[in-house]
Amino acid sequence: MVDIQTISIAIASAGVFVAAIYYVLQIRHQSRMRQTDVFWRIFQSFNTKEFLEAWFKIFNLEFKDYDEFVEKYGQPFSEGQVPTALFMVGNLFEGAGILLNKRLVDFDLIYRTLPVYPTWKKMKPIVDGARKQYQMPSLLEWFEYLYNEMKRREQKGVKNG
Repeated sequence: MVDIQTISIAIASAGVFVAAIYYVLQIRHQSRMRQTDVFWRIFQSFNTKEFLEAWFKIFNLEFKDYDEFVEKYGQPFSEGQVPTALFMVGNLFEGAGILLNKRLVDFDLIYRTLPVYPTWKKMKPIVDGARKQYQMPSLLEWFEYLYNEMKRREQKGVKNG
C-alpha cells in the first residue's frame, strides 16, 4: 500500500523535474533572443546610409590587382573616401565574423542576409596586398574567416548553424 510520504516524495520529484524542464526551455529561449538581438544590431548597421554609400563605393572600384588599386585610389591606410569606405565595410564584416566564431549569432541569419561573397571577393586583392605591404597578416582575418566558413558549410550542404 502507498502511504502519504511516498506520494509526497513522488509529487516533489515531479515538481523538480517540471521546474528543470521549464528552466532548460527558458535558457534556450533567452539564448535565441540574445542571438536575435545581436543579429538585429548588425543588420541595422548594414542598413545605414553611410554604410551603404561605402559599400556602393567599393563595388564601383575598378582595378585588376593591388598595384592598380594603389595607383588609382591611393594606399589603403591613407585619408580619403576609398580607404575609409574599405575599412568601414571591412570592419563591419570583421565584427560579424568574430560574432559567428564565438557563436553569438546564428550562421543562417548571417548567411541569408549579408553580402559576404561579393564583398570579400571585391576586397580580397586589396586585403592581401595590404597584409603583405604593411606586414599585417591578421588584417581583416575574421572577415576572411566569415567567407571561408560560409564556403565550408555550403560545401558540406549545411545552410544553418
